[in-house]
Amino acid sequence: MMMGMATATGRMGTTITTTEPRAAEAAQLYRLLAWLSPAFPTGGFSYSHGLEYAVEAGLVRDRDTALAWIDGVLRQGTGRLDAGLFALAWRAVDRNDQQEFLALAEYAAALRGTSELKLESAQQGKSFLLAAGTGWASDRVTALMAAMTEAGIEASLPVSVALTAAAHGLALKPALSGYLQAFAANLVSAAVRVIPLGQSDGLRLIAGLEAATRAAVSLGLAVRSRDELGAASPMIDWCSMRHETQYTRLFRS
Repeated sequence: MMMGMATATGRMGTTITTTEPRAAEAAQLYRLLAWLSPAFPTGGFSYSHGLEYAVEAGLVRDRDTALAWIDGVLRQGTGRLDAGLFALAWRAVDRNDQQEFLALAEYAAALRGTSELKLESAQQGKSFLLAAGTGWASDRVTALMAAMTEAGIEASLPVSVALTAAAHGLALKPALSGYLQAFAANLVSAAVRVIPLGQSDGLRLIAGLEAATRAAVSLGLAVRSRDELGAASPMIDWCSMRHETQYTRLFRS
C-alpha cells in the first residue's frame, strides 16, 4: 500500500515522522461515515420496522427482549435479506451491468411483506440518493437513477446505498458492514425511545449486536444470485401489519 508521509515536531523539538492513508482511501472512509451517519437526511428515525407494535403487544419489553428481537431481524429477517440485495447490487454496478442492476432493483422493491415496510425502504432509498447526489454528484448514479425512473422502479434502501458505494469506488465489505451497523443502530434508537430504555442500555444493545451484524455481513457476501435471497421472520411482517392500524403511534412503521 502506498502511503503519504507527514512530519511533525514533538514537545522536545524532535521531528516525528507519521504516515497517512492514501487520499482516495481517506475520502472513501469519510463518505461512508457521512452517508451512514444518523444525521444523514434519509428519515430513518421515523421508522421502527414493526418494533413499535412488538412493544405494544408485549413481545419486546426490556433490553434482553430488544436484543433478541433485533438479533433476529439481522440474522433471519430484513438484515439478512438486505445484505444479499446490497452485495448483488454492488457487484452489478461494479461490473457495469445495467440490465442486471435494474432487474435486481425491481426485485428488491417487491420483497417487502407489508405496505409500511415497502414505504420504509422506498422512502429512505429515494431520500438517500437525493441527499448523496446533492453533496457527491456521480454521473453513474445519475444514469442508473434515470434508468430506474424510466422503468418505473422504486429504489429500495439497500440498492440505493450499494449503487452509491460502488459508483464511488467504496469496497463491498466495509460498505455493507457500515450499512448493516447503521440499520441495527436505527432499530436500537427506536427501542430506546419506545420501550423506553436508558442510554446505557442502548449502548449495551449496540455492543451486543456486533456478532449478529458480522453474521449478516457474511451471509450477504455469500449470496451470488437472486435465487439465494430470502428471509424467515414472519413475526416482523405480522407486527408491521398490526402497526398499520395501531391506535397511537410514534413511528411510520
